[in-house]
Amino acid sequence: MAEDQKPGGPRQQFGDIAPALAGYSEDVLFGQVWEDPDLPARERSLVTVASLITSGSSEQLAFHLGKARENGVSDKELIATITHLAFYAGWPKAMSALTVARDVLTS
Repeated sequence: MAEDQKPGGPRQQFGDIAPALAGYSEDVLFGQVWEDPDLPARERSLVTVASLITSGSSEQLAFHLGKARENGVSDKELIATITHLAFYAGWPKAMSALTVARDVLTS
């Protein structure tokens, strides 16, 4: 993933207090993991969005909803994913995800 596509640049955001974690985020997560050709970016984005929804990780969800759109996932598919997960991850998590999605998908 190119430097300008990383979520605010982890080294820039957290390098001063957690340089090792920021470095792993950029080099391993957004480098090796996201660039692995065995899982296409579109599917990787859907998996990531689903994982963030099921874990209730709303802070990172906004970035990854936008990234999913860039990787070819439609708004309709993202909403369908959230709706589907309401039954598996829980209604409150889906509603929280919709709150984030409304901001991302309407901007």
